[in-house]
Amino acid sequence: MSRRCELTGKGVLVGNNVSHANNKTRRRFLPNLNDVTLQSETLGRSFKFKISASALRSVDHRGGLDAFLAKANDDDLSANALKVKRDIAKAATAA
Repeated sequence: MSRRCELTGKGVLVGNNVSHANNKTRRRFLPNLNDVTLQSETLGRSFKFKISASALRSVDHRGGLDAFLAKANDDDLSANALKVKRDIAKAATAA
């Protein structure tokens, strides 16, 4: 499984470790990913995602999974999150 946030698309960054002697060696900056279960109010069920801690704070700030996905850019979402977004939009228009 890739080290990429399913909601924001945040992934691995690369850079250098720099020693006191100014030697540079390559390193990776990994995102802070967590396995979480988020509840959808519209669909009435929960979904499991692997998201970053900052994305979890953004979901809480926007008022839940439904509100976050409504404003989210489709290019940043994973295939699983995009399917959930379409299901929520379909259920919202039907209700």
